[in-house]
Amino acid sequence: MMTVDQRTHYLSKVRSSISAVIYPLQVIASTPGEFGSWMDKQFSSQNSLIEDNARLHSENLLLKTQLQQFTALQSENMRLRSLLLSSRKLADDLLIAETISVDMDPYKRQIVVNKGSRQGIFKGQPIVDAYGVMGQVNEPGLISSTAILITDPSHAIPVQVNRNGLRAVAYGTGAADVLEIPYLPNNADIHEGDQLMSSGLGGVFPEGYPVAVVQKISRDPGQPFANIQATPTAHLESSREILLVLKSEQEYKNVGKAEAVNTAGDTTEKDAALECVKREVE
Repeated sequence: MMTVDQRTHYLSKVRSSISAVIYPLQVIASTPGEFGSWMDKQFSSQNSLIEDNARLHSENLLLKTQLQQFTALQSENMRLRSLLLSSRKLADDLLIAETISVDMDPYKRQIVVNKGSRQGIFKGQPIVDAYGVMGQVNEPGLISSTAILITDPSHAIPVQVNRNGLRAVAYGTGAADVLEIPYLPNNADIHEGDQLMSSGLGGVFPEGYPVAVVQKISRDPGQPFANIQATPTAHLESSREILLVLKSEQEYKNVGKAEAVNTAGDTTEKDAALECVKREVE
């Protein structure tokens, strides 16, 4: 029969008809398996996308964090370069320190630095930044020290006008950016925009450091003294890296007035410093 079929092809049409009937059944029978395989691929692709997305999100977050660190390092590098340039301009030996905390008392202007007596820090030691005088060490500790800023209401620093050498005293007001220059007569040769430098009187602050710029002068003919305000040149509220002026403690003791402007509330010594400068003015 098979031989006859192979020769005559009598049953080919029958087989074709049967195949046409069976094919849909075969498709239907294979559909669940193919559908399951397709679903597996879809879920696998979706999971892969979710994992890739999570990985890329983490990498993006990490890169952003590193970028912030690089930006901070770049800013720190610029500040350190400014400090280095400042130190090259000064004849005194200097030690770089870092501000680690700020006194939150609204009536005080004090900071804590990460250097102490182990590094030779002592009471009365001047501190500066790349722009000018910041203050001086008030309470040296073993590994950290408290420093009083020139804007503290208990602080005063002898200054002189850079233009003509006129001497005065700059007092802290407690405000972040205001110093007062009292006891200068109305006819004193001082003008807005004048640069005030440390005069060296009292022996605490070396001569020639920038202190402030005169911002406002009020002259009342009915008053003997002018009302003068100045803005510190140092970045008192933002400088993180600072410089400690390294002179030996004995040098300050030999001057005999190491505490003259490091008053911290001692009005007697503060007045003594003022009298010293007033005699120079007169």
